Amino acid sequence: MLNQPNPSEARPLQPLLHDLVSTVFAPASALSSADGQIREAGVQGLFYADSRVLSRAHLFVDGREPEPVGFAPDGPGATRFTALARWLGDPGPDPTVRIERLRTAGPSGMDECLTVTSTAAVPVTFTLTVGLSCDFAPIEEVKSGGGRPDHAASGHDGALRWRDGETEVRVTAPGAELIDGTAAGLRWQVTLGPREQVSHRWQAEVRDPRSIVTTPRHAADWARPQVAATDHRITRLLDQSLDDLQTLRLAETGQPDDTFLAAGVPWFLTLFGRDSIWAARMMLPLGTDLAAGTLRALARRQGRALDPATCEEPGKIMHELRRRPFHFSGAVGELDLPDVYFGTVDATLLWISLLHDAWRWGMPDDQVSELLPHLEAALGWLDKHADPDGDGFVEYVDTHGHGLANQGWKDSGDAVRFRDGRQADAPIALVEVQGYAYQAAVHGAALLDAYGLGGAERWRDHAGRLAERFRAAYWVDGPNGAFPALALDRYKRPVDSLTSNIGHLLGTGILSEAESATVAALLAAPGNADAFGLRTMSADEHGYSPLSYHCGTVWAHDTAIAVSGLAADGHAEVAAQLAEGLLAAAEAFDYRLPELHSGDARSTSRRPVPYPAACRPQAWSATAVVAVLHAMLGVRPDVPAGRVSVRPLAGAPLGAVTARGLRIGGKPVTVAVDGTGRPTVTGLPSGLALD
Repeated sequence: MLNQPNPSEARPLQPLLHDLVSTVFAPASALSSADGQIREAGVQGLFYADSRVLSRAHLFVDGREPEPVGFAPDGPGATRFTALARWLGDPGPDPTVRIERLRTAGPSGMDECLTVTSTAAVPVTFTLTVGLSCDFAPIEEVKSGGGRPDHAASGHDGALRWRDGETEVRVTAPGAELIDGTAAGLRWQVTLGPREQVSHRWQAEVRDPRSIVTTPRHAADWARPQVAATDHRITRLLDQSLDDLQTLRLAETGQPDDTFLAAGVPWFLTLFGRDSIWAARMMLPLGTDLAAGTLRALARRQGRALDPATCEEPGKIMHELRRRPFHFSGAVGELDLPDVYFGTVDATLLWISLLHDAWRWGMPDDQVSELLPHLEAALGWLDKHADPDGDGFVEYVDTHGHGLANQGWKDSGDAVRFRDGRQADAPIALVEVQGYAYQAAVHGAALLDAYGLGGAERWRDHAGRLAERFRAAYWVDGPNGAFPALALDRYKRPVDSLTSNIGHLLGTGILSEAESATVAALLAAPGNADAFGLRTMSADEHGYSPLSYHCGTVWAHDTAIAVSGLAADGHAEVAAQLAEGLLAAAEAFDYRLPELHSGDARSTSRRPVPYPAACRPQAWSATAVVAVLHAMLGVRPDVPAGRVSVRPLAGAPLGAVTARGLRIGGKPVTVAVDGTGRPTVTGLPSGLALD
């Protein structure tokens, strides 16, 4: 007999996501099976902000589940599911009773329109039922693999209601019989004549006065350009991504005019410093409003005090915002984060560069000016707190012991590994963070100069000294020659594994021209680039695994950042190679790129294997296509200086592309690159000239 696992020894497992269908309009999100059914299993349910407000929405026809045949997105925030009731209607091979289930998420919850169509020659009579449950489980408990007992629904005034403290869920369904209690539901008696159709609608509305996030007051704050490309995958991915981004927009309660992008569904429908900044930065070719809202939202919560429990430091930009402390228990241990958590080493540096880049794209002077005190505070953090041991590099350590062990974008506990697979000991000084710090110092100096503030030359000197120290400390020898190490550990030893982190150095200015070429060649090597995008760790490293969260998978945003840097530094062929891998992945995932996918080689896997716990949609994955489009076009404005340069990928390795409706200085601009790589620009605002 095979040995059976002891349930008491079973480790908690995070629910899988890869086969679920998300319908989102932040802060509401519904996750179901591919058949449209929301069952009491895993992470299925309707969530509002950080709570599950419906744990079941189960459709039956005469007590039987209809047979699913397909689903498809139906525009921003909507999904259409199609099923059959083959036991009804005419006999024969062709189904004659069809059920369409159109699910639409909205600012206050979700509604469904259930349409039953009969092409039968005889009348059909049936009972249509939706079973409903509500457990009010917090998102962190669901993520830990748990849940809560169902609450009982009360039925009165034509609605079913569930309450948990101040939070109320109200379900209405015109014409339905209401079934209250723990096993609540809705019931319609239906008779359809030959070739008739009937629709019934039900709606779940959530009232949550203590929610810290809400739907922004205004519509999407960016342009939706018309794009034509030789490679049609670009346009299809852009269309789906912009639909998804429209549904990920959030604002803080009480500040509905400052829009930012939630990090991802389902775990991260809130403000995340690093994620929201990178997403806004990639979206700059479509306008600066999103960047402005993101910058302001994070500036309001910029650190003011020293607090080891929250990792807060003066001038520091926060990492994660929650309504309540976030406790997660999983296979790798426990995580206890405060409601406002500052455990990120890079968000402050990236905030500075987002402000600089938005300024260059034409963010209005008054919006930049109001953020200058926060810029000086952020530079103050870089000066006084970013280098606690005084070795000249930016580093981190979780001194409290209950937060994130790693505080760069690869924030899993095992992300920083030596070539032989050993994990590095903190404090950790990540390689890409030194590039961010160099760029933040240069960008900060440019803003200080432009607005007549002192200290610019000091920051340029700081950047120059950092580059010299970096060159001496980080470059190591490997099987394929010299390369920048992943990090320095607590003993100042280079963590000598080859990872995608080095791609983030490109375009920052910290590398010489020769060093940039070396990094580009390394990224193009099969161990890094023969997957569907750029692997987070080379397949030649001992710690590599194609389904390791940060040591072998492919992340769309990570690949896009490398593509952007390669394009900026003039490495068109490698940029195109990585971008093409990402487009191939997009095609495999129906043009909704997940947070990450497997690092399996394209020679052994015809399509990428899903990472089973990846968020989808996810903000910086959705913005990755804008970064790729920008790399193809190569338009780089400097609105304050009155000039725009255009340096597309040499030779147009991804084909011709035209984008009508990009925004420079707040005005629509058309940029086109023909099949030879020759660019044209039309519609530049007055006062701007091509460089």
